[in-house]
Amino acid sequence: MNRYTWLDGYLLSKPQAEKDFKAEWGWFRYMICGKMFAAVCTPDPNHPLHAGRTMVILKCEPQLAELFRTQYADVVPGFYCNKQHWNSIYLDGAVPDDTLKGMCDMAYGLVLQKLPKKTQQEIAQSTRLQDTDVQVGTNA
Repeated sequence: MNRYTWLDGYLLSKPQAEKDFKAEWGWFRYMICGKMFAAVCTPDPNHPLHAGRTMVILKCEPQLAELFRTQYADVVPGFYCNKQHWNSIYLDGAVPDDTLKGMCDMAYGLVLQKLPKKTQQEIAQSTRLQDTDVQVGTNA
């Protein structure tokens, strides 16, 4: 069960975000310029701690990763990722929507800031152009 029906659209709404399916992992990956900031998967029975529970895996600041884990039982160390920099959030859990959206924003931002400055500027410019198109379209 996924109580966060908005999640896929929210992740894809990030500027330049792309989604693919990594068949050998069974993961839907969300990336910016080929760098993953989120993934959704359902671990198989070989992983009894998680088996059957769909999760989103998000990049996170290490200090905040620990804090989220202590605050929410449905936030655990990143599945098959660096446990210091990634958290897994069960999608049948009770993490508040606003908190999960903030975690998604952070994950995207952490990857974005590691991209070359020129790429960051191009993404910012394309976002400004899209915003202008939307504003012009609403004023017409």
